[in-house]
Amino acid sequence: METPWKTFVPQAPTRQGKPEWFSGAVYLSELVITPAPMNLHLLRVMFTPGARTAWHTHPQGQVLHVEAGIGWFQRWGGPVLEMKAGDTIYFPPQQKHWHGASVTHAMTHLAIQAAVDGVSTDWLEPVSDEQYRL
Repeated sequence: METPWKTFVPQAPTRQGKPEWFSGAVYLSELVITPAPMNLHLLRVMFTPGARTAWHTHPQGQVLHVEAGIGWFQRWGGPVLEMKAGDTIYFPPQQKHWHGASVTHAMTHLAIQAAVDGVSTDWLEPVSDEQYRL
């Protein structure tokens, strides 16, 4: 018997992250993208050492759950912080931030965010090497 939710949540193939959104090698797998009214996006994101997102915000906020490795994240105006397998991080709506792998370790996380009018992420400027290595 087929599970009903699988009728509208096809498994998308893993793809490489867009260079305007990521620095370094990053791979994304869309696990779930639900229709309205939920509009939930769930992705598994794999970062190679040194890879990271650009600065960005989410209209409804974001939850990250680290599955493997060691990563870094930063909220605008705050310090660069470490995250490890098992950690869960929350970014409130519209909070400017970035996240990615540490310099020496790969990192994989689940990213959970909801879309507003079809947009789940507002991409901003790249994170410079100086910002990344603070």
